[in-house]
Formats: sequence, structure tokens, C-alpha cells
Amino acid sequence: MNKDDYLLRNISKISHKKWELYVITRILHLLNDKDIEFVCQQYINPPDNRDYYLADICFPSLELYCEIDELQHSKKNHELNDLLRQREILEATNWIEKRIKIFDKNKQILSLKEIDSQIDNFLNYLKKRKTEIEKRKKIKLIWNFEDKYNPNPHIQKGFIKVEDNVVFRYHRDALKLFGYDKGHYQSAVWNIKEKNEFVWFPKLYRNKSWNNKLISGGDEISQEKISNNRVVPFKEWNSNKKLDKKIIVFAHYKNVLGQTVYKFYGRYQTDWNNSNRFKQHFYREDKEINLNSYHKK
Repeated sequence: MNKDDYLLRNISKISHKKWELYVITRILHLLNDKDIEFVCQQYINPPDNRDYYLADICFPSLELYCEIDELQHSKKNHELNDLLRQREILEATNWIEKRIKIFDKNKQILSLKEIDSQIDNFLNYLKKRKTEIEKRKKIKLIWNFEDKYNPNPHIQKGFIKVEDNVVFRYHRDALKLFGYDKGHYQSAVWNIKEKNEFVWFPKLYRNKSWNNKLISGGDEISQEKISNNRVVPFKEWNSNKKLDKKIIVFAHYKNVLGQTVYKFYGRYQTDWNNSNRFKQHFYREDKEINLNSYHKK
């Protein structure tokens, strides 16, 4: 999939929602900035919540999302749900929320002129936020879609950070960051040569064999082994800290287009004080990893 395909597929997802389609396409056409990444109907799963939300449009590099409030949002129970949704999305992403209303306080549909005025205000805010982020981080925001899943730019840069939303489509691409140079690799664990570390590709949700949970926004991970829908002890349990290894985590999840990807969450270590034969606990040690030491010069 190239960038053009991605843009068209995103917009096609909202073609059945007339107001959402109008507002979002107007935003994108007037913005006219191909370096600002956007996602329509962004999947967001707050921590410790089995449910998920779909943000109408989000701008990941700007840490910002926008909701289009159509008439159903005027109902009292929907207003309460919106407040809960906003709080949980904030906890999950730390993103700023903006809203564009289609109706007034009397539950009457606004004119296009009034809606367009809100869109103009949002665009001004969005552009200002881009300028502020570039100034604060001393970078130029570039949406290089073709390199999104390519490990080489990260290797050339010499480091990866959790805040940069580093994701890959395949195990092998994540492993190339640490010196792997072969074909496809399917196992959930890969030991890094000459290092007391391994790369782990967990599913951070309950499945047939494991119940893995992301805790405290990613600062901790817990793991339980499941058999016949019951928690069972680990076959190998060794609390010898001399054998303890650091764990570099790339978690398995489905992205907004339904593709399986592996997202970097940081480097972890086992929390032996809170681990036992039935449950292992890990704490995040680093959100940034220097890649230079994994490549021979």
C-alpha cells in the first residue's frame, strides 16, 4: 500500500456518515499539508478496559484528535459517555481532544457557515500546534509513509524512542534493529547475540495461551499462562537474578487498517519481588534504546 491508497482508504471508511465526511474532508483539503499524518476512525483501547473507542480523526504526530458531535451526542446519556470516553482516551494516549458540533443548544442543526467557522478555528489551532511541537522538539515533522515500517531510518538515526510510535509489520524488521540479518522470524522471543537481552513480541491481551496485560500506561506488564481457561504455573520458574535478562518489547496488535503490527514499548526487567510461579511482573526500565552497540562497525 502506498500513501495515496492509504489516504483514500481512510476517507472511504467514513463515506456513510455525511456530517463526519463533510467536516473531515474539509479539514484535510484546507489543511493541505502532506507532512501531517492523520487517521480516520483511530482505534484506541484504554488500559485495563476491554472496550475500545474509535476517534473520528486523529493526528498522531500532533498528539491530537477531533470528534464530530452529530445530533445523537445531544442526548444526556451520550454526553456522559462522551465525558468518560474523553477521560479514558486521555489516560491511554495523553492526546488533546477537540470537538466540532453539528447542532446548537436547542438541538437544531447548525448552518454550514457556522460549522465552517468551527473548522477554521480548529485548523488554526492545528497549524499552531505543529509549529509549537517542531520548535519544542527541534525537529521538522515529516510524514514519510513509505518508511513507516522500515527499520533502516531508525538504525541510521541510532536510537528508538517510545514517544516516536515505532512500529513494524514483521518480527524480522524489528529484529534488524539489533543485528538480525536473516529472513522471516516467527517465534515470540529472540535472544540478542553477545547481550544479556532478548526481544519479546507479546500479545498484550488475554488469548488462548496467555493473559498479558499492559499496566500504568505501559510502565508495567504482567503475564499469566492459561490452559483450559485456567491460570497454570510456569513450567520453568527460576528466580536466580544472575540469569535475569533485559527484555525489549514489541507488542502485537491490530492497527487501524486491520494489519498486524509490532509496536515498541521499551526495555523491561523482571520484577522478582512481585513475580511467582503463577504470575510474572515486568517493569519498564528504558523508553529509549541506543542502537549503535548492536551493529558492528
